[in-house]
Amino acid sequence: MILLRDLAFARGGEFLVTGASLQLHPGWKIGLTGANGSGKSSFLALLRDELHAERGDLERPPGWVLAHVAQDTPALPDPALEFVLDGDTELRQVERDLAAAEAAHAGAHLGELIGTLHARLGEIDGYSARARAAALMHGLGFSDADFLRSVAEFSGGWRVRLNLARALMCRSDLLLLDEPTNHLDLDAIIWLESWLKSYRGTLILISHDRDFLDSVCSHILHIEQQKMQLFSGNYTACERARAERLANELALADKQRRQKAHLQKYVDRFRAQATKARQAQSRIKMLERMGEIAAAHVDAPFNFEFPQPAAFSDPLLELEDAKVGYGETALLDRVRLTLRPGSRIGLLGRNGAGKSTLMKLLAGDLALMAGKRSEGRNLKLGYFAQHQLEQLRPEESPLWHMIKLEPTTREQELRDYLGGFDFRGPMAESPCGRFSGGEKSRLALALMIRTAPNLLLLDEPTNHLDLEMREALTLALQETDAGVVIVSHDRHLLRATCDELWLVADGKITPFDGDLDDYTIWLGQQKAAQRTAENPVDETKALRREDRAAEDARKKSALAERRQLAREIEKLEKQLAGWQGELVLLEQRLADPVLYSSPDPSLMQALTKRQAELSAQIETAEHRWLELQTSLD
Repeated sequence: MILLRDLAFARGGEFLVTGASLQLHPGWKIGLTGANGSGKSSFLALLRDELHAERGDLERPPGWVLAHVAQDTPALPDPALEFVLDGDTELRQVERDLAAAEAAHAGAHLGELIGTLHARLGEIDGYSARARAAALMHGLGFSDADFLRSVAEFSGGWRVRLNLARALMCRSDLLLLDEPTNHLDLDAIIWLESWLKSYRGTLILISHDRDFLDSVCSHILHIEQQKMQLFSGNYTACERARAERLANELALADKQRRQKAHLQKYVDRFRAQATKARQAQSRIKMLERMGEIAAAHVDAPFNFEFPQPAAFSDPLLELEDAKVGYGETALLDRVRLTLRPGSRIGLLGRNGAGKSTLMKLLAGDLALMAGKRSEGRNLKLGYFAQHQLEQLRPEESPLWHMIKLEPTTREQELRDYLGGFDFRGPMAESPCGRFSGGEKSRLALALMIRTAPNLLLLDEPTNHLDLEMREALTLALQETDAGVVIVSHDRHLLRATCDELWLVADGKITPFDGDLDDYTIWLGQQKAAQRTAENPVDETKALRREDRAAEDARKKSALAERRQLAREIEKLEKQLAGWQGELVLLEQRLADPVLYSSPDPSLMQALTKRQAELSAQIETAEHRWLELQTSLD
């Protein structure tokens, strides 16, 4: 096990953690959480022996093989597949020894050594190593054609993926991952999630993606106020435990109740307006859960909201048969999209399908090749993408940027606003060139939000943001009446803010009939189809394809069953509404004294009989509705 005894460590002479004493057992999958700068990455550096403790002890089994993702990748000439295989150092050593022994075998008696090496190669699954490396690369978004490309040919983001594949290739006992999802799209994240759940070693993971933490982790190690606290369960369980602790602190209990009640009012209002669409229903469930989640963040350093836009147009923005691309190559064609006040759209699609291109078109940063883009008279865009960070003046402070944006506003008001994004005191006056990626993203968001846009275009707004800031942004988006279009791999953000999901695929954009769980199934079907198209058919591959087809059929059947359940639920709800309305009118009539003074008793008997029939029908339908809802859930 990993053992901490009165552990204290620091960076730059400043203590990050003191007095940590706990045990981390083999096979645990541990999410390491805490605010930016709290010491998460430093703790991983301790485990890698790259940082020394100020006092106390950190012990891990000496025989454990440790794997982590390298921060940098030099421009190597090595083929990508070989670079990934290098992650298994024992495999590579056995291969080298075997090659040397076989080369020298003619002049030496090395038959026994060769046999031993082949046996060891079998023990470590060396004969399937290339297939395993290829599977890792496929899962992270690489194609077969990428396998032979040199590492130097890949961009920085794809080199990060290569480093991740190399770390996963290592047959490790302890795997350390620091924000592994930062450079991944949603389908790669879903694949990595599945891979890590089946990983047999001990995992320590830093992530600001709550759905990822919830799906993968069995424990949460939280750093707060220089202390490390271990929680059993996933991140949501950790939040509930923290919320209970904070509720016992009287200074926070009242604020916690107010925040939960405020969110519940929003849930109730949205429930009354929501359609029967699957994603809208998913959002209702997420909002209800956020009542508990919000309670765990009442002590967060972030507190802001989107200002009310000055005016609206309906529609705000419209695309008609739009065609867009780069140079002479069209990436999207015949795009039709109407954005209205209150629209909440999440864009889905595989990497390179054109989501960011569509956002640039909506923002007016890309010219149309054909079609029409119409802006409403009162349109005021708020566009956030990672290139906005490059527009920050590195030598200037957050306060300078705010004064430049609003030169006539009182400085104290601007300081108060920046404080909601945790730019307080000296930090508000510090040059932003020294800021981390998360701090720059916060500042760019703060500047965009301050302009009070009525249409928000958010392209990966949570990149580099920690969990507390992501939660604050999610809560702020609940309140705005502005139209919202989001591209994000943060599933919690998409579930909590989007009423509609649109799929960008095959050069088109179409409404997606389903929620994020259905999208995961769709991704699996797309990958299976791609593999079938790319690979020649031999007997083994045919069997694998049949297995995949059976699995796809099972998933399609499950999806069809879910849709059938949803349709039956909707039909029952309509019947119940009609029967309940009739029963109310019937009971009002039976309560009328005039009915009982009538000389004809048959009318009252008929009404009483119908009352009993309606009550029985309603009871049966309600039981059936509960059964269907349980099956659907």
